Amino acid sequence: MSPRSARLDLKRPGADAPALIRELVLAGWTGRDADAVERHVAELEKLGVARPPTVPCYYRVSASLLTTADEVDVVGAHTSGEAEAVLFSLSDGLWVGVGSDHTDRRSEAFDVAVSKQACAKPVGTAVWRYAEVADHWDRLVLRSYAWDGSRRRLYQEGTLAAIRPPEDLIARYLGRPGELPPGTAMFCGTLAAVAPLASSDGFAVELVDPVRDRRLGHSYSVHPLPALKIPGCM
Repeated sequence: MSPRSARLDLKRPGADAPALIRELVLAGWTGRDADAVERHVAELEKLGVARPPTVPCYYRVSASLLTTADEVDVVGAHTSGEAEAVLFSLSDGLWVGVGSDHTDRRSEAFDVAVSKQACAKPVGTAVWRYAEVADHWDRLVLRSYAWDGSRRRLYQEGTLAAIRPPEDLIARYLGRPGELPPGTAMFCGTLAAVAPLASSDGFAVELVDPVRDRRLGHSYSVHPLPALKIPGCM
């Protein structure tokens, strides 16, 4: 296995081997409302975040960032999570999971690609076959919570109708209609936050299927690493 790959113990019916992911793609600026996306781009430009070269855009990061752990280490206190539906293209088909595109907000101001590579990407182990939700994809509810100590707050909530559908995201990534190559995972983009952007002690994500009355979820605690200290330096 390449050191850039990830082996994930995804719970797929009938599968007894870990899922091998060799390529990880983070889709960004994936909202269906083009005017709303443009307003958000303009808002972030004022904060120093560069305009994306295309909308949507795709960031390739190391698949080794994927993790199902319930704890992640980060550098500094300027990171936060983003709930996203995640597509896993495997030898036994296309699967849907939920994860968090945890991002370093400090480096995001000077290079978004660097900020995406800076943090682990937690995902849940439970997945659904995409075929089971394709006909009601827009009704799936994506939600996240952030917490500090015992205080838990809703951070994001909305349906996937606000985000471009998987077939569109995949076609734009490939440059043609088609299927994700086996061994590829794609984060499908996130929703606007309903709370102020801020770091937290922990983060939880969930994807709810109201038609089949089921949910996927994952939660993790965030541990900022101590700052580097060099004797004699201020």
